[in-house]
Amino acid sequence: MQSWRTVAVLAAAQALAASGGPLVTLAGGIVGQRLAPSPLLATLPITALVIGMAMSAVPAALLMRRIGRRAGFMTGAAISSAGALLASAATAQGRFAAFCLATLVMGAGSGFVAQYRFAAAESVDPRHTGRAVSFVLVGGIVAGVLGPEIGRHARRWFGAEFSGAFIVVAGVQAIALLLLGALRLPPSTSPATPVERLPVRTFLTRPAFVLAMVSASGAYAVMSFIMTATPISMHVHDRHSLDDTAFTIQSHVVAMFVPSLVTGFLVDRLGLTRMMIAGTVTLMAGLVAAASGHTVWAYWTGLVLLGAGWNLLFVGATVLLTRSYAPAERFRAQGLNDVAVFGSQSLASLASGAVLHRFGWVAMNLAAAPILILVLALIVRFRRRAALPPT
Repeated sequence: MQSWRTVAVLAAAQALAASGGPLVTLAGGIVGQRLAPSPLLATLPITALVIGMAMSAVPAALLMRRIGRRAGFMTGAAISSAGALLASAATAQGRFAAFCLATLVMGAGSGFVAQYRFAAAESVDPRHTGRAVSFVLVGGIVAGVLGPEIGRHARRWFGAEFSGAFIVVAGVQAIALLLLGALRLPPSTSPATPVERLPVRTFLTRPAFVLAMVSASGAYAVMSFIMTATPISMHVHDRHSLDDTAFTIQSHVVAMFVPSLVTGFLVDRLGLTRMMIAGTVTLMAGLVAAASGHTVWAYWTGLVLLGAGWNLLFVGATVLLTRSYAPAERFRAQGLNDVAVFGSQSLASLASGAVLHRFGWVAMNLAAAPILILVLALIVRFRRRAALPPT
Protein backbone atom coordinates (compact mmCIF):
# COMPACT_ATOMS: atom_id res chain seq x y z
CA MET A 1 0.00 0.00 0.00
CA GLN A 2 2.85 2.38 0.89
CA SER A 3 4.47 1.72 -2.49
CA TRP A 4 1.36 2.82 -4.41
CA ARG A 5 1.05 5.89 -2.18
CA THR A 6 4.55 6.80 -3.32
CA VAL A 7 3.51 6.35 -6.95
CA ALA A 8 0.46 8.58 -6.37
CA VAL A 9 2.61 11.36 -4.88
CA LEU A 10 4.99 11.14 -7.83
CA ALA A 11 2.07 11.35 -10.28
CA ALA A 12 0.71 14.45 -8.52
CA ALA A 13 4.15 16.05 -8.48
CA GLN A 14 4.55 15.24 -12.18
CA ALA A 15 1.31 17.11 -12.89
CA LEU A 16 2.79 20.27 -11.40
CA ALA A 17 6.52 20.01 -11.99
CA ALA A 18 6.18 19.05 -15.66
CA SER A 19 4.01 22.08 -16.52
CA GLY A 20 7.03 24.24 -17.36
CA GLY A 21 7.91 22.21 -20.45
CA PRO A 22 4.56 22.69 -22.26
CA LEU A 23 4.67 26.41 -21.48
CA VAL A 24 8.14 26.72 -23.01
CA THR A 25 6.96 24.68 -25.99
CA LEU A 26 4.11 27.13 -26.57
CA ALA A 27 5.94 30.36 -25.75
CA GLY A 28 9.55 29.57 -26.62
CA GLY A 29 9.26 29.75 -30.39
CA ILE A 30 6.93 32.75 -30.31
CA VAL A 31 9.20 34.71 -27.98
CA GLY A 32 12.22 33.51 -29.95
CA GLN A 33 10.70 34.71 -33.21
CA ARG A 34 10.36 38.18 -31.64
CA LEU A 35 13.71 38.41 -29.84
CA ALA A 36 16.15 36.22 -31.80
CA PRO A 37 18.64 37.97 -34.10
CA SER A 38 17.77 35.47 -36.86
CA PRO A 39 14.64 33.40 -37.58
CA LEU A 40 16.93 30.37 -37.76
CA LEU A 41 17.41 30.75 -34.00
CA ALA A 42 13.73 31.11 -33.12
CA THR A 43 13.51 27.64 -31.58
CA LEU A 44 16.76 27.99 -29.62
CA PRO A 45 14.90 28.60 -26.30
CA ILE A 46 13.15 25.24 -26.68
CA THR A 47 16.42 23.60 -27.65
CA ALA A 48 18.03 25.13 -24.55
CA LEU A 49 15.30 23.51 -22.44
CA VAL A 50 16.15 20.10 -23.84
CA ILE A 51 19.91 20.69 -23.57
CA GLY A 52 19.38 21.51 -19.92
CA MET A 53 17.61 18.18 -19.47
CA ALA A 54 20.46 16.36 -21.21
CA MET A 55 23.12 18.15 -19.18
CA SER A 56 21.45 17.38 -15.87
CA ALA A 57 20.62 13.73 -16.56
CA VAL A 58 23.84 12.22 -15.21
CA PRO A 59 24.45 14.80 -12.45
CA ALA A 60 20.85 14.35 -11.25
CA ALA A 61 21.27 10.57 -11.10
CA LEU A 62 24.60 10.84 -9.26
CA LEU A 63 23.25 13.44 -6.84
CA MET A 64 20.25 11.28 -5.97
CA ARG A 65 22.52 8.32 -5.39
CA ARG A 66 24.21 10.39 -2.68
CA ILE A 67 21.34 12.34 -1.10
CA GLY A 68 18.33 10.19 -2.01
CA ARG A 69 15.47 10.54 -4.48
CA ARG A 70 13.30 12.84 -2.36
CA ALA A 71 15.97 15.46 -1.71
CA GLY A 72 17.02 15.25 -5.35
CA PHE A 73 13.49 15.77 -6.64
CA MET A 74 12.99 18.75 -4.33
CA THR A 75 16.26 20.23 -5.60
CA GLY A 76 15.00 19.85 -9.17
CA ALA A 77 11.77 21.70 -8.38
CA ALA A 78 13.74 24.55 -6.82
CA ILE A 79 15.95 24.79 -9.92
CA SER A 80 12.90 24.87 -12.19
CA SER A 81 11.28 27.63 -10.13
CA ALA A 82 14.44 29.74 -10.30
CA GLY A 83 14.64 29.23 -14.06
CA ALA A 84 11.04 30.31 -14.54
CA LEU A 85 11.65 33.53 -12.58
CA LEU A 86 14.70 34.22 -14.74
CA ALA A 87 12.61 33.62 -17.87
CA SER A 88 10.06 36.14 -16.64
CA ALA A 89 12.74 38.78 -16.16
CA ALA A 90 14.31 38.02 -19.55
CA THR A 91 11.04 38.40 -21.46
CA ALA A 92 10.27 41.61 -19.58
CA GLN A 93 13.67 43.04 -20.58
CA GLY A 94 13.62 41.66 -24.13
CA ARG A 95 16.91 39.76 -23.70
CA PHE A 96 17.10 36.72 -25.96
CA ALA A 97 20.33 35.28 -24.53
CA ALA A 98 18.99 35.56 -21.00
CA PHE A 99 15.74 33.89 -22.05
CA CYS A 100 17.67 30.96 -23.54
CA LEU A 101 19.71 30.70 -20.33
CA ALA A 102 16.48 30.67 -18.33
CA THR A 103 14.96 27.82 -20.35
CA LEU A 104 18.28 25.96 -20.00
CA VAL A 105 17.93 26.22 -16.21
CA MET A 106 14.30 25.08 -16.41
CA GLY A 107 15.47 22.11 -18.46
CA ALA A 108 18.05 21.25 -15.81
CA GLY A 109 15.20 21.07 -13.29
CA SER A 110 13.17 18.93 -15.69
CA GLY A 111 16.03 16.44 -15.80
CA PHE A 112 15.08 15.52 -12.23
CA VAL A 113 11.40 15.15 -13.21
CA ALA A 114 12.45 12.63 -15.85
CA GLN A 115 13.67 10.40 -13.02
CA TYR A 116 10.22 10.19 -11.39
CA ARG A 117 9.37 7.19 -13.56
CA PHE A 118 12.39 5.27 -12.30
CA ALA A 119 11.52 6.02 -8.68
CA ALA A 120 8.02 4.68 -9.33
CA ALA A 121 9.39 1.54 -10.96
CA GLU A 122 11.63 0.91 -7.96
CA SER A 123 8.76 1.38 -5.48
CA VAL A 124 6.55 -1.51 -6.61
CA ASP A 125 6.79 -5.20 -7.25
CA PRO A 126 8.65 -5.87 -10.55
CA ARG A 127 5.47 -7.42 -11.95
CA HIS A 128 3.79 -4.02 -11.79
CA THR A 129 6.59 -1.87 -13.18
CA GLY A 130 4.69 -1.00 -16.35
CA ARG A 131 1.64 0.12 -14.42
CA ALA A 132 3.68 2.23 -12.01
CA VAL A 133 5.56 4.02 -14.82
CA SER A 134 2.32 4.63 -16.69
CA PHE A 135 0.55 5.94 -13.59
CA VAL A 136 3.27 8.52 -12.96
CA LEU A 137 3.18 9.63 -16.59
CA VAL A 138 -0.59 10.18 -16.26
CA GLY A 139 0.36 13.26 -14.27
CA GLY A 140 1.56 14.67 -17.56
CA ILE A 141 -2.07 14.98 -18.67
CA VAL A 142 -2.59 17.73 -16.12
CA ALA A 143 0.78 19.30 -16.92
CA GLY A 144 -0.04 19.29 -20.63
CA VAL A 145 -3.18 21.31 -20.02
CA LEU A 146 -1.84 23.45 -17.20
CA GLY A 147 1.26 24.83 -18.93
CA PRO A 148 -0.45 26.19 -22.08
CA GLU A 149 -3.44 27.41 -20.04
CA ILE A 150 -1.10 29.43 -17.89
CA GLY A 151 0.45 30.78 -21.07
CA ARG A 152 -2.90 31.78 -22.52
CA HIS A 153 -4.36 33.46 -19.45
CA ALA A 154 -1.20 35.04 -17.99
CA ARG A 155 0.31 35.95 -21.35
CA ARG A 156 -0.16 39.72 -20.89
CA TRP A 157 0.35 39.94 -17.13
CA PHE A 158 3.06 42.36 -15.98
CA GLY A 159 3.39 43.96 -19.40
CA ALA A 160 5.79 41.85 -21.47
CA GLU A 161 4.44 38.89 -23.44
CA PHE A 162 4.50 35.66 -21.35
CA SER A 163 6.40 37.33 -18.49
CA GLY A 164 3.52 36.78 -16.07
CA ALA A 165 3.05 33.21 -17.24
CA PHE A 166 6.55 32.29 -16.16
CA ILE A 167 5.98 33.84 -12.72
CA VAL A 168 2.90 31.64 -12.30
CA VAL A 169 4.86 28.55 -13.35
CA ALA A 170 7.53 29.41 -10.79
CA GLY A 171 4.80 29.30 -8.14
CA VAL A 172 3.54 25.97 -9.43
CA GLN A 173 7.06 24.54 -9.12
CA ALA A 174 7.18 25.74 -5.51
CA ILE A 175 3.95 23.86 -4.78
CA ALA A 176 5.45 20.74 -6.37
CA LEU A 177 8.48 21.10 -4.09
CA LEU A 178 6.25 21.07 -1.03
CA LEU A 179 4.35 18.03 -2.33
CA LEU A 180 7.58 16.12 -2.93
CA GLY A 181 8.39 16.58 0.74
CA ALA A 182 5.69 13.97 1.42
CA LEU A 183 7.59 11.26 -0.45
CA ARG A 184 8.72 8.26 1.57
CA LEU A 185 11.51 6.57 -0.35
CA PRO A 186 14.41 4.41 0.85
CA PRO A 187 17.73 6.28 0.85
CA SER A 188 20.11 5.64 -2.04
CA THR A 189 23.34 6.45 -0.29
CA SER A 190 25.13 3.11 -0.43
CA PRO A 191 28.81 3.36 -1.44
CA ALA A 192 29.76 2.54 -5.00
CA THR A 193 30.46 -1.10 -5.70
CA PRO A 194 32.55 -2.54 -8.55
CA VAL A 195 29.43 -3.35 -10.54
CA GLU A 196 28.41 0.35 -10.43
CA ARG A 197 31.74 1.28 -12.05
CA LEU A 198 31.10 -0.77 -15.17
CA PRO A 199 32.31 1.08 -18.29
CA VAL A 200 29.76 2.48 -20.71
CA ARG A 201 30.66 -0.08 -23.36
CA THR A 202 29.40 -2.85 -21.06
CA PHE A 203 25.86 -1.47 -21.27
CA LEU A 204 26.18 -1.04 -25.02
CA THR A 205 26.84 -4.76 -25.46
CA ARG A 206 23.44 -5.62 -23.99
CA PRO A 207 20.83 -5.93 -26.77
CA ALA A 208 17.91 -5.03 -24.48
CA PHE A 209 19.64 -1.89 -23.20
CA VAL A 210 20.58 -0.72 -26.69
CA LEU A 211 17.09 -1.31 -28.06
CA ALA A 212 15.51 0.52 -25.12
CA MET A 213 17.87 3.50 -25.48
CA VAL A 214 17.54 3.77 -29.28
CA SER A 215 13.75 3.44 -29.15
CA ALA A 216 13.33 6.08 -26.45
CA SER A 217 15.76 8.40 -28.23
CA GLY A 218 13.97 7.96 -31.55
CA ALA A 219 10.57 8.59 -29.99
CA TYR A 220 11.76 11.78 -28.32
CA ALA A 221 13.69 13.04 -31.36
CA VAL A 222 10.77 12.73 -33.78
CA MET A 223 8.25 14.09 -31.33
CA SER A 224 10.45 17.06 -30.41
CA PHE A 225 11.39 17.81 -34.03
CA ILE A 226 7.76 18.30 -35.04
CA MET A 227 6.37 19.70 -31.79
CA THR A 228 9.03 22.42 -31.53
CA ALA A 229 8.19 23.81 -34.96
CA THR A 230 4.41 23.64 -34.57
CA PRO A 231 3.77 26.98 -32.77
CA ILE A 232 5.92 28.85 -35.30
CA SER A 233 4.39 27.11 -38.32
CA MET A 234 0.83 27.47 -37.02
CA HIS A 235 0.84 30.90 -35.39
CA VAL A 236 3.58 32.80 -37.21
CA HIS A 237 3.62 31.28 -40.71
CA ASP A 238 0.02 30.14 -41.21
CA ARG A 239 -1.58 32.85 -39.03
CA HIS A 240 -3.72 30.51 -36.98
CA SER A 241 -4.85 32.06 -33.70
CA LEU A 242 -2.94 31.61 -30.46
CA ASP A 243 -6.00 29.84 -29.05
CA ASP A 244 -5.91 27.25 -31.86
CA THR A 245 -2.15 26.89 -31.45
CA ALA A 246 -2.38 26.48 -27.68
CA PHE A 247 -5.21 23.95 -28.07
CA THR A 248 -3.11 21.91 -30.51
CA ILE A 249 -0.13 21.88 -28.14
CA GLN A 250 -2.41 21.00 -25.22
CA SER A 251 -3.98 18.16 -27.18
CA HIS A 252 -0.56 16.89 -28.16
CA VAL A 253 0.79 16.86 -24.60
CA VAL A 254 -2.40 15.29 -23.27
CA ALA A 255 -2.16 12.63 -26.00
CA MET A 256 1.37 11.93 -24.81
CA PHE A 257 0.05 10.89 -21.41
CA VAL A 258 -3.59 9.75 -21.75
CA PRO A 259 -2.50 6.34 -23.13
CA SER A 260 -0.69 5.84 -19.82
CA LEU A 261 -4.09 4.92 -18.41
CA VAL A 262 -3.82 1.65 -20.36
CA THR A 263 -0.20 1.20 -21.44
CA GLY A 264 0.72 -0.41 -18.13
CA PHE A 265 -1.86 -3.10 -18.78
CA LEU A 266 -0.74 -3.42 -22.42
CA VAL A 267 2.81 -4.12 -21.24
CA ASP A 268 1.52 -6.90 -19.01
CA ARG A 269 -0.83 -8.47 -21.56
CA LEU A 270 0.66 -7.84 -25.02
CA GLY A 271 4.35 -7.71 -24.27
CA LEU A 272 6.90 -4.96 -24.81
CA THR A 273 7.87 -5.43 -28.43
CA ARG A 274 4.31 -5.51 -29.75
CA MET A 275 3.48 -2.30 -27.91
CA MET A 276 6.68 -0.65 -29.12
CA ILE A 277 5.87 -1.59 -32.71
CA ALA A 278 2.40 -0.11 -32.30
CA GLY A 279 3.95 3.10 -30.99
CA THR A 280 6.35 3.37 -33.92
CA VAL A 281 3.56 2.85 -36.45
CA THR A 282 1.38 5.45 -34.70
CA LEU A 283 4.24 7.96 -34.85
CA MET A 284 4.53 7.33 -38.59
CA ALA A 285 0.80 7.94 -38.98
CA GLY A 286 1.24 11.24 -37.14
CA LEU A 287 3.88 12.38 -39.62
CA VAL A 288 1.61 11.55 -42.54
CA ALA A 289 -1.33 13.40 -41.00
CA ALA A 290 0.75 16.48 -40.16
CA ALA A 291 2.20 16.57 -43.67
CA SER A 292 -1.27 16.46 -45.23
CA GLY A 293 -1.81 20.23 -45.06
CA HIS A 294 -1.73 23.51 -43.16
CA THR A 295 -5.21 23.45 -41.65
CA VAL A 296 -5.84 23.37 -37.92
CA TRP A 297 -7.25 19.88 -38.37
CA ALA A 298 -4.04 18.62 -40.05
CA TYR A 299 -1.87 20.10 -37.31
CA TRP A 300 -4.13 18.78 -34.56
CA THR A 301 -4.45 15.24 -35.93
CA GLY A 302 -0.75 14.95 -36.61
CA LEU A 303 0.26 16.19 -33.17
CA VAL A 304 -2.25 13.98 -31.34
CA LEU A 305 -1.02 10.87 -33.16
CA LEU A 306 2.58 11.86 -32.47
CA GLY A 307 1.77 12.18 -28.78
CA ALA A 308 0.03 8.82 -28.56
CA GLY A 309 2.76 7.05 -30.51
CA TRP A 310 5.43 8.60 -28.31
CA ASN A 311 3.71 7.22 -25.21
CA LEU A 312 3.47 3.65 -26.46
CA LEU A 313 7.07 3.56 -27.64
CA PHE A 314 8.56 5.47 -24.70
CA VAL A 315 6.76 3.55 -21.94
CA GLY A 316 7.73 0.27 -23.58
CA ALA A 317 11.35 1.41 -23.88
CA THR A 318 11.39 2.56 -20.23
CA VAL A 319 10.10 -0.77 -18.93
CA LEU A 320 12.56 -2.64 -21.14
CA LEU A 321 15.38 -0.48 -19.81
CA THR A 322 14.55 -1.38 -16.19
CA ARG A 323 14.92 -5.05 -17.12
CA SER A 324 18.34 -4.61 -18.70
CA TYR A 325 20.46 -3.80 -15.64
CA ALA A 326 21.09 -5.00 -12.09
CA PRO A 327 19.77 -2.93 -9.16
CA ALA A 328 23.24 -1.67 -8.26
CA GLU A 329 23.70 -0.38 -11.81
CA ARG A 330 20.47 1.59 -11.96
CA PHE A 331 21.76 5.15 -11.51
CA ARG A 332 24.54 4.72 -14.06
CA ALA A 333 22.26 3.00 -16.57
CA GLN A 334 19.44 5.51 -16.14
CA GLY A 335 21.81 8.46 -16.48
CA LEU A 336 23.39 7.04 -19.63
CA ASN A 337 19.97 6.40 -21.14
CA ASP A 338 18.69 9.89 -20.39
CA VAL A 339 21.82 11.53 -21.83
CA ALA A 340 21.14 9.71 -25.11
CA VAL A 341 17.42 10.49 -25.02
CA PHE A 342 17.71 14.18 -24.23
CA GLY A 343 20.79 14.57 -26.42
CA SER A 344 18.84 13.34 -29.44
CA GLN A 345 15.93 15.55 -28.44
CA SER A 346 18.28 18.55 -28.24
CA LEU A 347 19.62 17.98 -31.74
CA ALA A 348 16.11 17.51 -33.10
CA SER A 349 14.72 20.69 -31.55
CA LEU A 350 17.79 22.70 -32.63
CA ALA A 351 17.41 21.52 -36.22
CA SER A 352 13.65 22.03 -36.17
CA GLY A 353 13.58 25.80 -36.66
CA ALA A 354 16.21 25.81 -39.39
CA VAL A 355 14.55 22.98 -41.34
CA LEU A 356 11.14 24.65 -41.06
CA HIS A 357 12.54 27.99 -42.21
CA ARG A 358 14.40 26.55 -45.22
CA PHE A 359 12.22 23.65 -46.36
CA GLY A 360 8.74 24.15 -44.89
CA TRP A 361 6.31 22.19 -42.76
CA VAL A 362 5.55 19.30 -45.12
CA ALA A 363 9.20 18.55 -45.90
CA MET A 364 10.23 18.46 -42.25
CA ASN A 365 7.58 15.86 -41.45
CA LEU A 366 8.80 13.64 -44.28
CA ALA A 367 12.41 14.11 -43.14
CA ALA A 368 11.63 12.53 -39.75
CA ALA A 369 10.35 9.26 -41.23
CA PRO A 370 13.76 7.51 -41.65
CA ILE A 371 14.34 7.63 -37.89
CA LEU A 372 11.15 5.68 -37.26
CA ILE A 373 11.94 3.21 -40.02
CA LEU A 374 15.27 2.51 -38.31
CA VAL A 375 13.62 2.05 -34.91
CA LEU A 376 10.99 -0.29 -36.35
CA ALA A 377 13.66 -2.37 -38.12
CA LEU A 378 15.63 -2.74 -34.88
CA ILE A 379 12.57 -3.82 -32.89
CA VAL A 380 11.59 -6.40 -35.52
CA ARG A 381 15.18 -7.67 -35.78
CA PHE A 382 15.55 -8.08 -32.03
CA ARG A 383 12.15 -9.72 -31.80
CA ARG A 384 13.02 -12.27 -34.47
CA ARG A 385 16.34 -13.12 -32.86
CA ALA A 386 14.63 -13.54 -29.49
CA ALA A 387 17.32 -11.35 -27.99
CA LEU A 388 14.95 -9.67 -25.55
CA PRO A 389 14.28 -10.86 -21.99
CA PRO A 390 10.88 -12.49 -21.41
CA THR A 391 7.99 -10.04 -21.61
